[in-house]
Amino acid sequence: MKMYVKELGNRRIQIADYPGTKGTIIAIHGLTGNHKQMHYYAEMLKGEYRVISIDLRGRGNSSETDEQTSLFKHAEDIIALIQELDIENPILMGYSMGAFIAAVVASKLNNPVKGLILLDGAATSTQQQRDIVQPSLGRLSKKYESQKSYVVEIKEIYNRLGVKWTDHLQSVVEYEVHEVDGGWENKSSEYSILADFNSFYSFVPKEVCTQINCKTLLVYASGKIGEFPPLFYEEAYEDTKKYTADIETIVSKCNHYTMVFENREEINEGIKIFLAGI
Repeated sequence: MKMYVKELGNRRIQIADYPGTKGTIIAIHGLTGNHKQMHYYAEMLKGEYRVISIDLRGRGNSSETDEQTSLFKHAEDIIALIQELDIENPILMGYSMGAFIAAVVASKLNNPVKGLILLDGAATSTQQQRDIVQPSLGRLSKKYESQKSYVVEIKEIYNRLGVKWTDHLQSVVEYEVHEVDGGWENKSSEYSILADFNSFYSFVPKEVCTQINCKTLLVYASGKIGEFPPLFYEEAYEDTKKYTADIETIVSKCNHYTMVFENREEINEGIKIFLAGI
């Protein structure tokens, strides 16, 4: 795997590039994530497929977001990156917000998309997502005495969300903070992340999904998130499934977060079968 930065005008995108021969998969992480969030899927697919896993702007080591940021702005970045890297017939794989972004890219990209994998995202959003997501965003504005103190707090959050702490999850969390003026802060801005989150509510499946022409796999996480319900109830995907011409669905008992922070064999197998069919 190679790490490098790609300049797109005044935009800087951090890339983790895993080699492979069968085609290129663009892996797009979730709202407060980074490229490491897609680790288990990249490890499963590398060698067979080239996997390009990125830090969206405003996360990790990519540059800051635009002042008026949204998932639609991130989709423009992905399209520009595909064009800059001269990738023909990409396969798009997005998790959570990344699924919203991947769906928008698939609906707009002139270079035909070969396949689309939506990992618990690209749904119709309701108040339910605000109740689960927004309370955790305050950590983005806090200053911590050390990287360790940040990790301790995030470990407690994930424990409440039903996520088992692992060495990999530790590396994800350590990567998302940096030292600033003698303290430690998340690399993301709470203002920008909240703006991106609010743009979920501007995603209208009927408008986007009717423009998607490739085979699509939707993977739904049905498990409770600690004491919370699933991030999306299954009915939130009714319009996504109704208006996407060629879509199949897998339902996993994982929750929204264990979908990426555990190595989910049932999802891996479903993805492999889907890719073999395209």
